[in-house]
Amino acid sequence: MTTNFLIRPIEPRDDVAVASIIRTVMPEFGADGPGFAIHDPEVDHMSQAYARPGCAYFVVEREGVVIGGAGVAPLDGGEPDVCELRKMYFLPQARGIGAGTAMMQRCLDAARALGHRRCYLETLTGMDAAQALYRRSGFAPICQAMGGTGHHGCDRYYLRDL
Repeated sequence: MTTNFLIRPIEPRDDVAVASIIRTVMPEFGADGPGFAIHDPEVDHMSQAYARPGCAYFVVEREGVVIGGAGVAPLDGGEPDVCELRKMYFLPQARGIGAGTAMMQRCLDAARALGHRRCYLETLTGMDAAQALYRRSGFAPICQAMGGTGHHGCDRYYLRDL
């Protein structure tokens, strides 16, 4: 497994690339209709959306090109100690190189540093590699959605203590 990539905090210059990644990857898994994060207003200005308190967003860069991203933010409508792992998407060239595992660790470390005590995420049937990563990272499936994300298209939910 190669590790010639960089994970760094998002910057305004990354917004177009991150929006493109989200809009490219989500349809690959059938997640482009109503009730999916692809339609969230923050997609076009992720650096600004994650500059607020309790949030962090990171990009994966390889050879100067942004090829993935993920972040954490307080869970909308959730309990105050819960954050959500959000918008973790990788282009095919970012898959299988250890970027997912490294990004997950970076996000969980950031969540702890921001004072969150639990981390929640939503995903979709068919995103099997992602769900395997979540389980390897200590997430356990839960039976129903938490908070009020508006992502009613998701049908798999996970939670872990930090």
